[in-house]
Amino acid sequence: MPSSHPGELIVEPVSRQDHLLQVLTCVADPRKPRGRRHRLAALIAVAVCAVLAGAKGFTAIGQWAAETTTDTLTTLGMVRGPADEATFRRTFARLDADLLDHVLGVWAATRVAVVEGLRVISLDGKTVRGARAGTERAPHLVAALCGTTTLGQVAVNAKTNEIPAVRDLLQFVDINGAVVTVDAMHTQTDTAHAIRDRGAHYVFTVKANNKHLYSQLKKVPWKHVPAQTTRDSGHGRKETRTIKAAQVPAWITFEGAAQVAQLRRTTWRKKSKGSPKRKSVEVVYLITSADHHAAPALVLAGWVRQHWGIENKLHHVRDVTYDEDRSQVRTGSAPQVMATLRNTAIGLLREAGFDNIAEANRHMIRDERRPLRLLQT
Repeated sequence: MPSSHPGELIVEPVSRQDHLLQVLTCVADPRKPRGRRHRLAALIAVAVCAVLAGAKGFTAIGQWAAETTTDTLTTLGMVRGPADEATFRRTFARLDADLLDHVLGVWAATRVAVVEGLRVISLDGKTVRGARAGTERAPHLVAALCGTTTLGQVAVNAKTNEIPAVRDLLQFVDINGAVVTVDAMHTQTDTAHAIRDRGAHYVFTVKANNKHLYSQLKKVPWKHVPAQTTRDSGHGRKETRTIKAAQVPAWITFEGAAQVAQLRRTTWRKKSKGSPKRKSVEVVYLITSADHHAAPALVLAGWVRQHWGIENKLHHVRDVTYDEDRSQVRTGSAPQVMATLRNTAIGLLREAGFDNIAEANRHMIRDERRPLRLLQT
């Protein structure tokens, strides 16, 4: 695993005008100078192009390089012919994955759309199940997603859990002036302090695992709080979301809290034609440092909905489209590096206007200049 600690990573400032090929030169090469045939930035750039075209592992990346024209390889910085699968595999296994994530995250942050001066950054973790080797635990990675762009990612230490990893991630992702959403595991005063100390607001989900705070929120007289409702439908389901938000009661003394909310989500799903609809109801409580001026009830509900979207926009795509959970990439830093390449490709494709990533992969593989253009914009 990479040795660098996120808090120690230093990357030169990046502007919106810098394209990815320029930014990749900031990643340090772990190889000895003698015997290098290809520049590291070129290897990473070719790998990103291959993943844009649907490559799921090193064999497919090597095949994409072998079938690509000399002109395209030269533009990507690979001037001595195509690298083979073994070169990608050996190099990426030794690469500082945290540094690569940080470099790409700094670059990605320049491309995030800011709506009314506000960014919503969702943090969530995912296990790369296929990368488990022997008795070792499969790598677990925590990513920060803003809209459709991954701003950073860190690996969870094998002897701990997501909680310290999230705090590590907050050290090098720019969250100043943003809203940070996390799930119930991270509803802790230390994490709240870390977010507020970096100039951001938090939105925490509160569930029964936090017994004291959960019981306090249940005591709020919600029946006297006005509700606001939104409805949505699609993909064989209908969903109604009802939110009630109120100023934090005096008896709740959570770090920096300004508002509490109750969110009820009622979903009707129809599995097949002619089958009855199945109804499910989920009630969650929220606590946030944003007051009602910054976060009216419906705005708060939108922030939470965006957090739930990290599963569909990122993790589901990595699992289903890129088959990540069955990937046999297991050596060294390679599992995290491949996850980073997938995050980058998904972000580039979303930015280019693609909603269906599998369809986008098919579009990219038909013309080798299409992935190249995304790296040059």
